[in-house]
Amino acid sequence: MPASKTPMDKNLQNQKRDLIRKLAAEISDRRVLDAIGAVPRERFALPSLQQYAYEDYAMPIEAGQSLSQPAIVAMTLTAMDVGRFDRVLEVGTGSGYQAALLAELAREVVTVERVPSLAQSAKALLAELGYGNVRVEPAGERLGWAEGAPYDAIAVAAAAPSVPPSLVEQLKIGGRLVVPVGDLREQSLMRAVRTERGFSAESLTACRFVPLIGEEGWSEAEALGGG
Repeated sequence: MPASKTPMDKNLQNQKRDLIRKLAAEISDRRVLDAIGAVPRERFALPSLQQYAYEDYAMPIEAGQSLSQPAIVAMTLTAMDVGRFDRVLEVGTGSGYQAALLAELAREVVTVERVPSLAQSAKALLAELGYGNVRVEPAGERLGWAEGAPYDAIAVAAAAPSVPPSLVEQLKIGGRLVVPVGDLREQSLMRAVRTERGFSAESLTACRFVPLIGEEGWSEAEALGGG
């Protein structure tokens, strides 16, 4: 758990309270709301956008990636149903914000990132904020981080054309995978639960994420070309 956090600007404090109040109308999991209250989202935003950190929309970060919309993040965390003693995996570290939220909820977090500069900056910021239960790893050729499997829950912060089988395999039986599934323009946020025979899945909401690059996603050329 984090050791300390820097004092927060009063305007940002008020905006954070307003955001949590708004999210509470849709999100019933108090632990998720408390985690959002505990993590300083502004620290994960670009300096020029920090004043907008508690607006309910996605924001661009480095390397063409994004800081996801708080409402979508809250829905993802709720669907993951993370317990205090769970081990979880995040695919797509990005800024490190969702990894910090997961660190508030779980015993151990492994997060993988394919862009070295993002992995390095997220690792440094998470350490600075005191999140010692997060392990940041470079993404390999195979999706996820099989070395640490099985996980209780997995979150994917990039859109896939279908539920990735290799991630289902990295879950415990009964484990939850939350992943945006669709084409390059729009997706549905899906919750898949691993079963003895495979997995069951349900759609949670419409969403739009950056594309998942690799064998179970798209090639870089397809992603850049929009399909």
